[in-house]
Amino acid sequence: MLDKKVITDKNVLFALSESTLHYIKVSPELDEYLKVWVKEPTWLEAEKALNSVMKIDSRTQSFDLDLNGMYRYMVENFIEKTEPSLSTIDMLRLSPYVGSQIKEILPNPMNLMQEDDEKKDD
Repeated sequence: MLDKKVITDKNVLFALSESTLHYIKVSPELDEYLKVWVKEPTWLEAEKALNSVMKIDSRTQSFDLDLNGMYRYMVENFIEKTEPSLSTIDMLRLSPYVGSQIKEILPNPMNLMQEDDEKKDD
């Protein structure tokens, strides 16, 4: 087996500690923006977001996918702050125009886990 280089800077292993600033256009007609800071999730936070999707009914042995639950979890845990300041309830009341842009900037736990699976296959 080939010798593999062992990492020397353990900081590259960790999720970014600084959040990323995004500008969200508030309306197609207005030239105004909402500032949103999104943090990179840790692997455990990504797992928790995925777990919030599945609702299992032990009585009927069935399960449902609850994407709303996942997005709520992500809004509560991955959005560090906004300007103007919005509460979680405010964030859940946003218009579809604004909400769809926020959905695009949030980390997608399904993609994160898929990337991990692809790396395992290499």
